Amino acid sequence: MAKDAHIAVPRWRWIGAVGLVALIVVAGLAWFLIKDHGTPAPSATAAAATLAPAVGVRPVVTKGVSQSFEFVGRIKAMEKVELRARVEGFLQRVLFREGQFREGQDVKAGDLLYQIEKVQYQALVDQAKANLAAAKAELLHDQLEYNRQLDLSKRQYSPQSQVDQLKATMDSGEAKVMQMKAALTQAEVNLDYTDIRSPIDGRIGRTAYTVGNLVNPASGVLATIVSQDPIYVLFPVSVRDLETIREARRKEGGGLAKIDIRLRLSNGQDYPHPGVWNLTDPQVDQQTDSLIMRASIPNPERTLTDGQFVTAIIHERKEEPRLVVPQSALQVDQSGYYVLVVTDQHKVEQRRVQTGPNLGTDVVVTSGVREGENVIVDGIQKVRPGQIVQETVLPPKVGG
Repeated sequence: MAKDAHIAVPRWRWIGAVGLVALIVVAGLAWFLIKDHGTPAPSATAAAATLAPAVGVRPVVTKGVSQSFEFVGRIKAMEKVELRARVEGFLQRVLFREGQFREGQDVKAGDLLYQIEKVQYQALVDQAKANLAAAKAELLHDQLEYNRQLDLSKRQYSPQSQVDQLKATMDSGEAKVMQMKAALTQAEVNLDYTDIRSPIDGRIGRTAYTVGNLVNPASGVLATIVSQDPIYVLFPVSVRDLETIREARRKEGGGLAKIDIRLRLSNGQDYPHPGVWNLTDPQVDQQTDSLIMRASIPNPERTLTDGQFVTAIIHERKEEPRLVVPQSALQVDQSGYYVLVVTDQHKVEQRRVQTGPNLGTDVVVTSGVREGENVIVDGIQKVRPGQIVQETVLPPKVGG
């Protein structure tokens, strides 16, 4: 082969060699800039911050909170009457309209509600009056005869035995008159029982019998009347909670602070009228270690109904400063409640907390966090304890 002959080099090797030279030049230039001009290289911390997840936080704050206790309660009418027939007879009139209102008709004490046929009972009254009149006539005759014989006996014209016999007859007549009076009274009472009236003010429900039906004392309840305003709420309280409530009521001077009792309806709405605590059962149920408390509640709009379930809330009127966190920050697992706190080093910490009552969108915490610490409320699912995060303090919710 000739000495000046060219060695063939593949194109791809030539391109690769050029690229390698360019890379070396760029690297050298970078080193020169770092060495002579002080341009820093990206740090590991900055890279980690770029990759840290973003979360929203709110600070733990102090708010004035009145201590409260919630219990499941049941509404109970102060008065409840089951109307029954006390004599037998056919219903002649039903004097209330159960369909006038969907929830029953309001009645007053003394209102006539049912009327049973009176004919037979009026006849018994008339017969008793006649018997009494006859007994009185016989007694009058016996008294006159006795007085006559007594006068003759004093003048020795009549034997004493005859006087004694007439005295016994007169006494028997007086007893018969008393017996006829009692029979008349019973007949009049039975006649009065044919009119069934309301003994209380309240609301009457549906009627179990209509006109024309035979009713008697064995017929059961004809209708039920329950009082409406005011009304009771009854709820069981454990002995432990009762002691806590009593402790919360104690003042520094030794007296007891007043306690409001509020209701929450089954639809979640708050009942507008506060109640008055007026009875604590003196006996404890040994099976549940609880006792019954009772409060009187105004019911002017007839919102509360006998037998209705409600939530009874006991509020201490005096507010005390307590730490609160947003309810959205509260998490729960098998060990209980916790929150995720972002420290000053932007690191996530898990804190176990003890909770108290709810306060709007917040919840009272009695331990585990300090005022001013930031708890995560948004992006909780994206982080874990020990992780670095980028936090943003969110504005408080309106009304929270």
